[in-house]
Amino acid sequence: MKYRKQSNCVYGCEYHIVIPTKYRRNVFNEGSFAFLEEVLKGIKGGYSEIEILEINHDVDHVHLLVVIPPKYGVGRIVGAIKANSSREMLKKFEYIRKIYWGVKGIWSEGYFVSTVGINEEIIQKYIERQGEEDLGQTKFAFR
Repeated sequence: MKYRKQSNCVYGCEYHIVIPTKYRRNVFNEGSFAFLEEVLKGIKGGYSEIEILEINHDVDHVHLLVVIPPKYGVGRIVGAIKANSSREMLKKFEYIRKIYWGVKGIWSEGYFVSTVGINEEIIQKYIERQGEEDLGQTKFAFR
């Protein structure tokens, strides 16, 4: 994991996010997914510190690996991703407009999120060894 620095903190906040399409409709093919990837890269405009590390999909959902600084709520960023990508996908693809005729947006209201990082065992060992040996907080070197 790469650590990032802001004026008041150092962080390693990576999230696995899964966003399903509304009604789990089969929306994505290779062409529409390629366009979605480009849209997602452009979302950084309003959130310059957000970094999308990985993107993949199935026909009815997308998986993202996203770096989100701790000053932003995950729900806020997911909302921005969903709003911007939905608008652009509906503008670009007529078949998606037909699938969601009379419905606002292409994404389900919900989403899945999980943190990614150092595993629990390593953190537990690190905390247990505090005071025994000065390993340095950013080294994460365990013996």
